[in-house]
Amino acid sequence: MNTANYLLETGADHRLALIDGEQSYTYGELRAAVVALTHALVANGVQPQAHVAIFGPNTYFWIAAYLAILKLGAVAVPFSPAAKPAQLAEMQKLVACQVVCAPAAQLTPAHRTVFGDCVVITEAALTADLSAGPVGPSSAEVAPTQLAALMLTSGTTARPRAVCVTHRNIQANTNSIIAALEIGLDDRMLVVLPFHYCFGTSLLHTHLRAGATLVLANNAALPEVLLNELEAHSCTSFAGVPSVYQLLLRNSTFPRRSLPALRTFQQAGGKLQPVLIEELTALRPTARIFIMYGQTEATARLSYLPLEQMQAKRGSIGRGLPGVKLRVVNEAGQEVRPGEVGQIIAYGENVTAGYLNDPESTARTFVGGALHTGDLATVDADGYIYIVDRQSDFIKPLGHRVSSHEIEACVLALPDVLAAAAIGVPDPLLGEAIRVYVTLRPGAVLDEQAMLAHYKRTLPRYMTPKQIVILAQLPMNSQGKVLKTALRQLV
Repeated sequence: MNTANYLLETGADHRLALIDGEQSYTYGELRAAVVALTHALVANGVQPQAHVAIFGPNTYFWIAAYLAILKLGAVAVPFSPAAKPAQLAEMQKLVACQVVCAPAAQLTPAHRTVFGDCVVITEAALTADLSAGPVGPSSAEVAPTQLAALMLTSGTTARPRAVCVTHRNIQANTNSIIAALEIGLDDRMLVVLPFHYCFGTSLLHTHLRAGATLVLANNAALPEVLLNELEAHSCTSFAGVPSVYQLLLRNSTFPRRSLPALRTFQQAGGKLQPVLIEELTALRPTARIFIMYGQTEATARLSYLPLEQMQAKRGSIGRGLPGVKLRVVNEAGQEVRPGEVGQIIAYGENVTAGYLNDPESTARTFVGGALHTGDLATVDADGYIYIVDRQSDFIKPLGHRVSSHEIEACVLALPDVLAAAAIGVPDPLLGEAIRVYVTLRPGAVLDEQAMLAHYKRTLPRYMTPKQIVILAQLPMNSQGKVLKTALRQLV
């Protein structure tokens, strides 16, 4: 089935699909908007498998454009509106979009230069006269293996990559997430994650497919604004990366708000330290809290920790979603024993088709239909998986192999610490020394010496940081993930 039809199959015309600022839209209105944009795309020569850019923040127009592109069997290419023109130019060089869907106010002269001769379709197409111009197909027939989207993954690397996501990938991952989390018609999700990020896109997929409602956050960077919107719209669900939860738990009024409608939390996009999970659980003891794990190369999400295991398996990412198999293997490809460290390998119909025009990276990452995630983990006797670190983020002082996550978890045990990121820096004696960057609550009296003393009381000597640097804010990408590459560049 065409993925646009699949996503819009459940929601009845009269039901509320979306709240965008002061405007609300039903599923019937969303379907009409998709038809209008398919006309605009066809009028501008878009054919099946043509690459079509979407540029801009989360809006009703973004969603309608995305669905229209899929409906025509073209390929949606979401760009981050936070990317600089030079980054955009590299991305456009890779994906070669011929048409750009963007709000009129979003494209500056510099952006228009990046996209060159591309036709630009704006929100004006939503209200255009459909009686004029060529009529596009109601929806294109697509093969399950046909390309549906190219998800750009630059931001932590110098060179952008485009992950090839098929119609089968999207539908398989959407079905898996809905089944595991039991998303239903009465769910109302506050979306703070950008749709150009696979976690954000998966929220769009799952809630449209379930016939639920999406509420687009006006300003995801301001926690009090998010809390006001959760309250004003009686949102039942919230999803975020670790940095979002750190802000809510330690630098907002969230601990003091009742928010009676809020009953479900989703977390992915990096490791949320156990101390923060404990704080969230204590504040919301009756809430459904889903700790998840995923990658863009797997469409979005790969695993979840069942609710009944939250206490017994604290700190685990759980096991594979329905339809997903996860293994943790050593360098010989053998499954590790409990307590041993190996790489997570993923299997399932959500594993994508590789990287666009990058056969070498594709061959390294996708082997025999399996995704080699690059994440190192251990398993327990029941098969539950515990992330240790990214292969590239381990630190090696005096030959010891130290997880940056463990270093970060130690200092986050101090309530005045909002966020932490540990990296290795060159050192003539140690080979590599541990440096930790932290941000603190406003008014905190913690200093470097107090934090170093905490480390010395808690961890072995070789794991004690040589230096702690207090920053006003950690460098982050548009998805809220800490950019350790930027911290290394500071060194």
